[in-house]
Amino acid sequence: MPTPRSILIVEDEPLIAMMLEDFLESLGHSIAASCDSVDSAMVEVEKGGFDLAILDVNLKGRNVWPVASRLREQGVPFVIASGGHVDPPPAEFASVPLIEKPYTVDRVTPAINAAFAG
Repeated sequence: MPTPRSILIVEDEPLIAMMLEDFLESLGHSIAASCDSVDSAMVEVEKGGFDLAILDVNLKGRNVWPVASRLREQGVPFVIASGGHVDPPPAEFASVPLIEKPYTVDRVTPAINAAFAG
């Protein structure tokens, strides 16, 4: 079983966020918080207290890159989540693990492991 982690979810679709929470909890992780906007995510990032973040690329029409930049500044690993139909990540995030939606348990664990390995 993987090392239990506290995870911040940044996802603007409530049903997708709930499904991801269920997957993560079934894998033994805990949810630090779930955010549906760049602004609420930035508040949680400043609070800290989590091991990893999973970031949806597009949050209500805004891209998540300011959140990703702040996480990188703080040295917090993260995973980028995309449903496709979006521009590729900026070059500075090209090496960040990516999860394609729809989420599945067997996609989540390798992405989390890659985030900590990177």
